[in-house]
Amino acid sequence: MTDSNPLTREQVAALTQRSNLRGGWILCCQFAITAGIFALAAYFPNPLVWLLCLIMLGGRHMGFFVLTHEAGHGTLFASPAANKWVSKWLTSPMDFSNGQAYMREHLEHHRSVGLENDPDLANYADYPVDKARFRRKLMRDITGRTGWRNLRLKLGGFASWSSLTEEDRGALMRGALWHTALLSVLTLFGYPFLYLLWLGAQIFTYPLIARVRQISEHAAVPKLDSDQPILNTRTTMVDPLTRLVMAPHGVNYHVEHHLVASIPIYRLSQAHSMLKASGYYDQHPPTRSYRQMLRGAVQAA
Repeated sequence: MTDSNPLTREQVAALTQRSNLRGGWILCCQFAITAGIFALAAYFPNPLVWLLCLIMLGGRHMGFFVLTHEAGHGTLFASPAANKWVSKWLTSPMDFSNGQAYMREHLEHHRSVGLENDPDLANYADYPVDKARFRRKLMRDITGRTGWRNLRLKLGGFASWSSLTEEDRGALMRGALWHTALLSVLTLFGYPFLYLLWLGAQIFTYPLIARVRQISEHAAVPKLDSDQPILNTRTTMVDPLTRLVMAPHGVNYHVEHHLVASIPIYRLSQAHSMLKASGYYDQHPPTRSYRQMLRGAVQAA
């Protein structure tokens, strides 16, 4: 155990073991829950049910993002080929993303949390913010302005096809195939209109969920420019319902992820227990909920 890493070598070795079986199970659960939400919307055609499904599908968008992130780190599966294939064909295409480009930026984030060259710095550097400013941010998300802007920027690649790299062209084409497959499956079952729920979640609910996740990870932390995860990163504890919508696949265990990025998501809760037992969290305990986190990140003017 050292000041920079409170986990022993033996603990790290155990925690960083990767499993094709567990990775496959999480991937299957992600698709099964997504399918279940569509089934709920199909068999209970009610506006309130559709609103609920819109919120829950926003959580599934986050789930696909988390799995793209995990596969990009090479930790979802033991097989490097499986990680690359799943990210390329099954998870990143859901929002027309280029998983490879994302990971190149994301690895720089791990090297430079809170510093000028951190590519994610703009997401949390100005927190805490006042309530009026935060409400404006939420309104942009809830009204679809954020989501439509992001989707339009991605789809704009089709209009500027000749200027794209081969990698970006491939990402857009895989996104088109992914969405075509989803629409085809829904049409096969007789519910093509439910495809609008997926797009609606991408535009109206996922951006809000993503914003709260970004704030929870690094905003209004004890010392953002520190090189210690306990000071520049936050772990937020969640209940099962919040986990389903806001923090799928253990994404809330962010201190643990930054401490040892090679720990798979299915071992982060175990890592959290080890860190608590070691006293690592004694001075800076994990945040009890997203509500508590937001109280610190959003303050009265």
